[in-house]
Amino acid sequence: MYSILLSVAAGVTVLLVLLLGFQLSWWISLMVGMVVFTAVFVVASRIIMKKVMAALELAGKDLQAQRFEKAIRSMKDALRYGPWQLYVSQQINSQIGMAYYIKRDFSNAFPHLEQAFFKNWIAMGMLAICYLKRQKRDKMEKTFEKAVQWNGKESLLWNLYAYCLAEECNDTAKARDVLQRGLKKLPSDPHIAENLDHLTNGRKMKMRSFGDPWYQFHLESLGQLQKHQMAAMGGRMQKRMTVRR
Repeated sequence: MYSILLSVAAGVTVLLVLLLGFQLSWWISLMVGMVVFTAVFVVASRIIMKKVMAALELAGKDLQAQRFEKAIRSMKDALRYGPWQLYVSQQINSQIGMAYYIKRDFSNAFPHLEQAFFKNWIAMGMLAICYLKRQKRDKMEKTFEKAVQWNGKESLLWNLYAYCLAEECNDTAKARDVLQRGLKKLPSDPHIAENLDHLTNGRKMKMRSFGDPWYQFHLESLGQLQKHQMAAMGGRMQKRMTVRR
């Protein structure tokens, strides 16, 4: 953490100069040194985060324009700021891993998602699914548990966790337990309540009501996704025709 080292160096230098050079009392020198440490740390942190946010904003525009490779290059370039600030590398790796995952480049997504920021629940969910696909259920569950620990108010996260257990691992009992825990965090959430009712009555979970946030996890086959898109397109066309009449 270069920003901390720089701040400590500045604070200690001022402390020694005041203590030895100006013969001030130790507590006054210490107080001034701490003020300098705080000021340098705040300024350095703001400068670094400003550069990081600018790089991520540029990458976001490229992602919206479907320029995935350009966006990923911009984010990888921003990794050079990682040593300067706590969690910067993890946050950038989260974004890189998510970009690779969304374009279905799972092999390149995995190493970046492994370094993802634990508060980025989307990246953590994608990492858990990568472990699932690699037949590592224990790591999948540990990843989901860490994700819900820090992101307990995310309805889709609880449902995603339960879906992987029920639909991918055939562990309906544990999936129900997860949803029951989710309801304690989100007592009035309709998605969790509905899917808990489905599993309790031996039916499959319904995830499509989450829309695009659900589809980004790629747990439905391409055929199912295309069928859904065609049905949605047909519904929109029928609505337009009805309006014209």
